[in-house]
Amino acid sequence: MEMRELGRTGIKVTSICLGTMTWGEQNTQDEGFAQMDMAVERGINFFDTAEMYAVPPSERTYGTTETIIGNWFRGRPGMRDKLVLASKVCGQGEWLPFVRDGHARLNRRHIEEAIEGSLRRLQTDHLDLYQMHWPDRHTNYFGHLGYRHKADEIITAVEETLEVLNDIVKSGKVRHVGISNETPWGTMRYLATSDARGWPRVASIQNPYNLLNRSFEIGMAEIAHREQVGLLAYSPMAFGVLSGKYLNGARPEGARITRFKRFSRYLNPQADIATAQYVALAKKYGIDPSQMALQYVTTRPFVTSNIIGATSLDQLKSNIDSASLTLSDELLKELEAIHVAQPNPSP
Repeated sequence: MEMRELGRTGIKVTSICLGTMTWGEQNTQDEGFAQMDMAVERGINFFDTAEMYAVPPSERTYGTTETIIGNWFRGRPGMRDKLVLASKVCGQGEWLPFVRDGHARLNRRHIEEAIEGSLRRLQTDHLDLYQMHWPDRHTNYFGHLGYRHKADEIITAVEETLEVLNDIVKSGKVRHVGISNETPWGTMRYLATSDARGWPRVASIQNPYNLLNRSFEIGMAEIAHREQVGLLAYSPMAFGVLSGKYLNGARPEGARITRFKRFSRYLNPQADIATAQYVALAKKYGIDPSQMALQYVTTRPFVTSNIIGATSLDQLKSNIDSASLTLSDELLKELEAIHVAQPNPSP
């Protein structure tokens, strides 16, 4: 498994990261254990989770995924020190009434409370990477392409967020910090503030990136390169859509979009057209559409690690195997032609 540096931290992470958000909802604890065992056996050293998980978020499953990971660590002495462990703290949270009474913010009280909860559930004394799950302001994330300004909005200043992160890093509870679902403005604001104050520097950004949503390339890719804030790409399979299993209205039993109707981001008519073309392209070259979609993400030069997820061991094995796939110049040229004709149908 290829190793890449996490920002400027000196930490080496695998080019594939194990995503965990299904554990506690679509997957049982035992299934989560089996996935972690397989990932480690295959050489993956990077796990990503969040206080909010499992997904879709609910009061019943809040913190469950972290608990499953912590129980796995408890049963495997010494494993924690072999892995790079990342989690996230909820941002502005009126839509999650069960997280800190529906008032989650990226301020001192909430971040300090969140990190203590995550460490307790994960049964560890530190996180290698602690990420702000989404901004503490209304902006264009989670599928909102256009920005609509709210002049009277009350937000937590980046300075306040970074100050408490600085204290947590000094305490040893967190080694490095990252951001997620951020914009170019937000990313540069974090970086400029860190540089000016001598506070922890953002090491990574976790945003969506896949064949149906390459919007990261527009404003963020240059930042990722020039500032060494690499992308931790989530939803590389567009909720499984890029496998082709939902084409022509199909809804496989037990699949995420079948079970949870709220996940419609990648199902609009333009996305359906592009997905059909990507699947046909993969079949033309005799390769698996899922592996093609994953390896495209993994091989982008601004990507530090590709966060894969699975609900079965067979699916996980196939996803990990994508790292050995070679995408020919001819295939990439045809893939790009599809993108030009149908760019970013699901931002």
